[in-house]
Amino acid sequence: MIVNEISLDAFRNYSAETVRFEEGVNVIVGKNAQGKTNLIEAIYYITAGKSFRPATDKDLISFKCETASVKASVESIGRQQSLEIRLFRRRRRELYANGAKLKKTIELTGRLTSVMFGPDDLNMIKDGAVVRRKLMDHSLSQLRPGYLAALTEFNKLHEHKTRILKHYREKPSLLELLDDYDLRLAEQSARLIYYRTAFAAGISRRAASIHRDFSDGTEELSIRYKTVGSNDFSGKKPDQILPELIKHQQEHRQAELHSGYCLSGAHKDDLEIYINGIPARKYASQGQARTAAVSVKLAERDIHYDDKGEYPILLLDDVLSELDQKRQSFILDKITDGQVLITCCDENEALSAFGGSVLRIENGKLKEKNPVRNVGSL
Repeated sequence: MIVNEISLDAFRNYSAETVRFEEGVNVIVGKNAQGKTNLIEAIYYITAGKSFRPATDKDLISFKCETASVKASVESIGRQQSLEIRLFRRRRRELYANGAKLKKTIELTGRLTSVMFGPDDLNMIKDGAVVRRKLMDHSLSQLRPGYLAALTEFNKLHEHKTRILKHYREKPSLLELLDDYDLRLAEQSARLIYYRTAFAAGISRRAASIHRDFSDGTEELSIRYKTVGSNDFSGKKPDQILPELIKHQQEHRQAELHSGYCLSGAHKDDLEIYINGIPARKYASQGQARTAAVSVKLAERDIHYDDKGEYPILLLDDVLSELDQKRQSFILDKITDGQVLITCCDENEALSAFGGSVLRIENGKLKEKNPVRNVGSL
């Protein structure tokens, strides 16, 4: 998968700019607040249909502008494609693929895939479950169109059920809707759990192998998928998972009514990560947690390759500066294939042993594009 070029119009601090990329490693350099991360964000946005930052579509439009657009020329699964998202302050965005208008985000995602790795991802081992669910959601939404549809519907149902639980005391008639929402929420949860169970098995296998190499065989990394209750849904289809979820809902109905929170569903899921059989979230050192995070992100990239037969675009946003030399070298030794975009403040922070190009960004403008220089190892 390759982004040949991307054109930005009123996107963040880019007024009008077209940036062309090489097939291998592209080093995006510039001082802070010049637009390096915004460029990475635009590529992620066209692959995922959303930002990796906590931003709405309107936040992506340049100040004082009413519209914006991101348009990319890409190669994916042996095809040349053009992808475009047009943003508006006063109405919903528009999506296009090869000049044809798309009706839903699901028609855009998966045409081009990416794996994002930024400084915040280094905390995924120690952070709460929401970070690890986000990892699953981003990857599976690109790999399985049915997953994104189920996730979108689940989020809507969860929001509505939460409102019922919060307001039924003031309006008791809301309780008449609860059984219907419970069933529909359980159905979508079963679909999400089905996909997540398989994903967790794959990433555990891949990450374990990578981590073993990373630690010179001294540590064993394992990942276990955790969902509501104590059920193991490995190998089960959604219709086999559904009865167990309905049972869990029934057992927690009174607790939900009392607390006002939805206590049963796929929003409670997590990936439990262990190092040598010990829970990493509680007991891993900072160095162990960072090594595990690198292993998981590289495993995510490999899962995309296993599924698509092509490496996803790897987006490394200022992550190398957060790692010591050993971890930097390990990452860069693992990414000799596929297209990679690396942001940093100084091109000497990026390994020059790769072919590719240096793109210098200044105030939302591409100032230079030069071959990567030889600067030796980090």
